[in-house]
Amino acid sequence: MEQDQGGDSHDQETVLDHIELCTFDTNTTPCLLASSEVDDFVDSFINMDQYEDQESQENHNHHQSFYHFVVNEEDDDVDAYSIGYVPTTMEDEELEICDNTAITMEEEEVEMNGTFGAIPQARASVGMNQGLDLVHTLLVCAEAIGCRDNHQANLLLGKILAMANPSGDSLQRVSYCFAKGLKCRLSLYPHNNVYSNGALTTSASNDVSLITRENKLEAFQLLYQTTPYITFGFMAANEAICQGSKGKSSIHIIDLGMEHTLQWPSLIRNLASRPEGPPRLRITGFSTNKENNAKLHTSMNFLVEEAISLGIVLEFHIISEPATPSFLTIENLNLREGESLFVNSILKLHNYVKESRGYLKAVLQSIKKLSPIAVTVIEQDTNHNGPFFLGRFLESLHYYSAIFDSLEACMPRNSPIRMKIERAHFAEEICNIVAYEGPDRMERHERVDQWRRQLGRAGFHVMPLKCTSQARMMLSVYDCEGYTLSCEKGCLLLGWKGRPIMMASAWQVASFS
Repeated sequence: MEQDQGGDSHDQETVLDHIELCTFDTNTTPCLLASSEVDDFVDSFINMDQYEDQESQENHNHHQSFYHFVVNEEDDDVDAYSIGYVPTTMEDEELEICDNTAITMEEEEVEMNGTFGAIPQARASVGMNQGLDLVHTLLVCAEAIGCRDNHQANLLLGKILAMANPSGDSLQRVSYCFAKGLKCRLSLYPHNNVYSNGALTTSASNDVSLITRENKLEAFQLLYQTTPYITFGFMAANEAICQGSKGKSSIHIIDLGMEHTLQWPSLIRNLASRPEGPPRLRITGFSTNKENNAKLHTSMNFLVEEAISLGIVLEFHIISEPATPSFLTIENLNLREGESLFVNSILKLHNYVKESRGYLKAVLQSIKKLSPIAVTVIEQDTNHNGPFFLGRFLESLHYYSAIFDSLEACMPRNSPIRMKIERAHFAEEICNIVAYEGPDRMERHERVDQWRRQLGRAGFHVMPLKCTSQARMMLSVYDCEGYTLSCEKGCLLLGWKGRPIMMASAWQVASFS
């Protein structure tokens, strides 16, 4: 079995390791691509085997906006790094025996009306040619959907589902997720029936998602425990808060989307160890999931007790309303005189991006009026907000292929934890990006340059992060080669084999510069 998976891994590297972003402009891509453009896109999945030989020389060339740099150790306080940033990781044995009852393979098979459970072990992985054929078919299917050629799209979707496999290699798994998204998009077209693995099904408007909010929260926590992507964001945001609150006796953090308390234990420990002594801390979090608020209160009560043991007086308040521009006022947030205010956005600000961008501008202007010392912005670094469907599809296929490749490299093929992360977290994102338009499309990720423009127009400028050494130490804890770290004009970028995945940044109002 180990030899088989090793051979599959070699084929997979040939298809995925050097994923390089195509030259397609996601803002101008029409519904129809020339055949040469399709071939160029598919060819970008080839020539992957050079990575290991040229990593040190070419790691900075995988993406034009991903710059390599040398860390000046004197600029960073290495001693300030807390191992509390790194979650408890799981050993292989734990990965194997983790309970998998929340999301079962049978549920996935019912949803797609497929027969993947009967696929022989010998077909668990595709070779290079099969993988490229799968990518090509995905692209042609997306093109047909973009041009409203529903009949051709249905036929191609059946072909894709015959090749994709939710328990196969990373390319098969990510293709399966995109196939689900394409199926959902097709079903939203009026009077359209969708083929699934060769069988005609009813409109997906009758489909009921098998992924609950509890499943999503569990998958997010597993992603935090097993990869550096979320930990990286927490660490950078907390370091920015600590940096901006030096010498301050009272701190108030407004969290724009608090569904968990994973970020706060390490911040509390770092604040407790300040040379000038611990501050008074207040956390106000927005959470529209009222069913989850009881768990949030329980978790925060534990944090209050831990904070007291460390000499910190901690108050918390949960607001069960959306963080709209009209609600973000001094009165509604109960801001107090003498508090040092911070606004924290972890994977949240992109939800405010709309086609017109007017809503995001209004939110940022409301935040600016609060006069925070810093606004922390942690986002996925990719452009999933282009106006054209095909452009978004191309970008998202590259992006999530890199993520699935990283999960493949860092967890066993049959890991139930990896399955939960992919199906309850990333598959949901992919479906939203691919299937929906208008207000239903919430996953509107953007690149660091776009965030710099939007925040700059709203009156913010970047507050350079000084936690590069801490980030490198954090990555060293994860026993998996391939993660890359870079800096772009004061923002940190965490990537996989040079392809940016996460962006961490902090921003100041001009009066605080």
